[in-house]
Amino acid sequence: MKKQLKFSKILKTIGPGFISGASDDDPSGIATYSQTGTQFGYRQLWTALFSYPFMVAVQEMCGRIGLVTGNGLAGVIKNNYSKKILYFAVTLLLIANTINIGADLGAMASSAELLLGIPFAILLIFMTLLTLLLEIFISYRTYAKFLKYLTLSLLAYVVVVFIVKQDWKTVAVSTFLPSFSWDENYLLNIVAILGTTISPYIFFWQADEEVEEEIAHHKIKAIGIGSPKIKDGDIKAMRLDTIVGMLFSNLVMYFIIITSASTLGANGAIHIETADQAAQALRPLAGDFAYLLFALGIIGTGLLAVPVLAGSASYALSETLNWKAGLSKKFRDARGFYGIITVATLVGLLVNFTPIKPFQMLYYTAVLNGICAPPLIIIILLIANNKKIMGKYINNRISNTLGIMIAIIMSVAAIGLIYSMIF
Repeated sequence: MKKQLKFSKILKTIGPGFISGASDDDPSGIATYSQTGTQFGYRQLWTALFSYPFMVAVQEMCGRIGLVTGNGLAGVIKNNYSKKILYFAVTLLLIANTINIGADLGAMASSAELLLGIPFAILLIFMTLLTLLLEIFISYRTYAKFLKYLTLSLLAYVVVVFIVKQDWKTVAVSTFLPSFSWDENYLLNIVAILGTTISPYIFFWQADEEVEEEIAHHKIKAIGIGSPKIKDGDIKAMRLDTIVGMLFSNLVMYFIIITSASTLGANGAIHIETADQAAQALRPLAGDFAYLLFALGIIGTGLLAVPVLAGSASYALSETLNWKAGLSKKFRDARGFYGIITVATLVGLLVNFTPIKPFQMLYYTAVLNGICAPPLIIIILLIANNKKIMGKYINNRISNTLGIMIAIIMSVAAIGLIYSMIF
């Protein structure tokens, strides 16, 4: 009984920051991390440790903006900045998210096909309908609880690491002593990792979900309606939630790279084209249990991530168009908002019937995110330092330092990649 109470207490502390972190390890992230370990072994393990403080800084700013303003990022940009900036940000989000949704649904269906033997097309349609029904017809409070439980599926990747024999000395060296190369493939993968960990969609998602929490606790009536009364304790709780969520996200990333490096990479594999292929390839190397956990993790993280991807795109476009938005609203009260979620998810489904390999789309979408995240981070920094918008809750020196640093680092990595591809 005491254990149940402790567990329910832990779940209550899990909020938008934790869900944002967990959804960052979606099937596209799993595929990218698997490719990292397969192609480079342990050599890019340092990226998990390196990216962590920057993820926390950017996501904390997004969460704070949502809490203080009662608006999502798109709403704040619309009210305070140029329409060109708004349209650029929202267009990028819609394109990248729709491709991500399609590839994630495909990975989920392929993993379920491996486990159940049911045809891919049937499972793909089932997964699509399931995510739509949950997101559209379940109340926000219930749905948020559902997402919290799904974050537990990521623990599968922690377990897998300890099933497979590891060279822990090499793991430690690769974690704390970064290696770097100006090789095009190495740079491409660095940009992809940064793009899939510091992703525009979780910028938008966390800001809006902090507002949804305010609506659920009756602090404001709806997104963009009313000024929430914020206490210092609210900021501290959001900050802790974000710190823990991003730590969980990066630990899972870390363990996936270790697993793929010690199995697929160590046995001569070079390319992994889908997340489910990584699961299948593990089977002869790590055994049925590791393969089963890896495959189930893909399905769980997909159920977590697809609604986040569709939801963040819908929040952004709905706020841009002045439509009523929010998972706290019923379908009849926000038809445009739920319509965008439906269209984005269905277009994502159709992506799986094109001749383009889903992993190629995922990988280059991650690269695109890595190239386009810096200008969005600059916009977030401008908002978070604007006293008219944020009042006394503007950025501190640490947030500014980390935010500026990651904007510069991601810009340099993107420019270096483009230069290496041209010359």
